[in-house]
This record gives sequence, C-alpha cells and structure tokens, in this order.
Amino acid sequence: MRLGVLDVGSNTVHLLVVDAHPGARPLPAHSHKVELRLAQLLDEDGAIGPEGVDKLAGVVQEALQAAEDKGVEELLPFATSAVREASNADDVLARVQTETGVELQVLTGAEEARLTFLAARRWFGWSAGKLLVLDIGGGSLEIAYGIDEEPDAAASLPLGAGRLTAAWLPGDPPEPDAIRALRRHVRAQIARTVGEFSRFGAPDHVVATSKTFKQLARLAGAARSADGLYVQRELKRGSLESWVPRLAGMTTAQRALLPGVSEGRAEQLIAGAMVAEGAMDLFGVETLEVCPWALREGVILRRLDQMQSA
Repeated sequence: MRLGVLDVGSNTVHLLVVDAHPGARPLPAHSHKVELRLAQLLDEDGAIGPEGVDKLAGVVQEALQAAEDKGVEELLPFATSAVREASNADDVLARVQTETGVELQVLTGAEEARLTFLAARRWFGWSAGKLLVLDIGGGSLEIAYGIDEEPDAAASLPLGAGRLTAAWLPGDPPEPDAIRALRRHVRAQIARTVGEFSRFGAPDHVVATSKTFKQLARLAGAARSADGLYVQRELKRGSLESWVPRLAGMTTAQRALLPGVSEGRAEQLIAGAMVAEGAMDLFGVETLEVCPWALREGVILRRLDQMQSA
C-alpha cells in the first residue's frame, strides 16, 4: 500500500510518501518539504504564536493535498519537540485538527529515540551488534543504545540545533563568549546522561541520523547525497573538531556556501556541530556512520509491523 508520513518537526514539515509492503523495505515515492522552523517561532512564554499556528495549519493542509494527489491510502501524522514543548500545544493541535482534519500524534522524546533506533537497526541489521544512535533535530538531541530492535536505553535532551541557535547564538557570526557558554551548556547536559548508557558497555557500531550529521559528514569529505543512499558516509571526530572553530567564525551567508550546507540550515549549523562534537567526545566516539533512515522510516516500519501482526 502507499503510506504517507507527515513529520511536523522543529525545523521542517515533511511529507514522505512510500510504497510499503510488510516484509519489504519501504520505497520512497514522493517527498514534500517546507521549512517552518517552529522551534524559532516560540514566544517568551514558550507558546507558538498566532502567525506560527496559521503557517502550520496552512502547511499541513498543503501536505494533505499532496498526499491525496499521490494516492496515499493511509497518512501517519506526528509532531516532535517544538509542538510537544510549546506551552499552548493543546490549542495548536486542536486548531490544526479543526482546520485540516489531521490529528497529529505528539511523540515523546523517548519515542523519537526508540523509533529512530528501530530504523537504524533495520538499516544496518543484526550484524552491526550493539548500536549507539545519535540524532540531532531542530529541538532536541536523541540518544539510544541497544542490541535488539528495542533499545536498552533511550534519552532525549533539549539540545536541538534550532533551539540552541535561537537561545544562545544571536550574533552573526556569534560572539566568542556566546560560543564558549553554549559549549559548556551542551557538554553539561550530555554528561548527565553518559552514565545511563556506559553501564551497558561499549557499542559495536555508532550511527548518526539527521540533516545536521549529514551536512557535517559532507563537510568532512563524505559523498554527496546525489551519490545515493547506499554509499557509506562517515564522520570522524578529528575532522569535526577542526571544523567547529571554522564554522563559529563564519557568517550564516558564508556557511551557506559550503558544500552540502543548505541555506535554510546554515544559521544553526554551528550549534549542531557543537552538539555533535560534544556527544562524540563525551561518549568516546572516534568515528560514526551516517544512516539514511531515521524517525520517519521508524514510524513506517512500526506501522508495517502492526499490519503484519494484525
């Protein structure tokens, strides 16, 4: 059947349409993406303002029309940290449902981590052994670890690239003092969770998902996205450490000219790089591999599993 996943994230609203069959890998058929940056539309009270809600409802309606045009039989709509943590989340969800008929399922941070882990496990298979999975979104950092399809440990931290950029890095380029303060904050947050994962032992394979990690790997010399899903892409901590100060000294316009960096993500790339560097350092990761599957694929795989067991 043709499934659609509508991901209302902190940076983008992304409709992914796939042809899905139980027991087979989902085949992408269409992608519809709009950058909304909800994480940066929160007001001082932590609410998504009227303009942001209007934009969200409009983008969801567009995605719904695109799904209908592409023959989607079942739509799986969900929202992540920006909506989850908005002080007016219930009102936002009710407004979207009233105007579009779409009932967004709000995933918890732990659910995000578990579903992303499922996608990575299915991509790399059992031979990958114990997996440590890192995912940097616009609003949060997800970490998961385990040897099965359900992780032994999962955590979600408020260290998304968009959130941190809005709260900590107002300058362009950011002031050195702001960079140092953010570095301390990021590492203190990650350090609190390391013990929860280290008691399970060292992972056999470290995997990263998300646009942030893909862009950082590209800067460090990994293959272009145009080269396809099946090209192995790695990110080494040494390469990342050399890029962080360079990115910090650039303006947003200068970062947007770098290979693999989109204009819409250039502003928050330095914050994302600092989170990636902190996670790799504190978890003792020298090299990680970028996984093309992430949360959206995890949602699809879980739905296919449910269909098989029904």
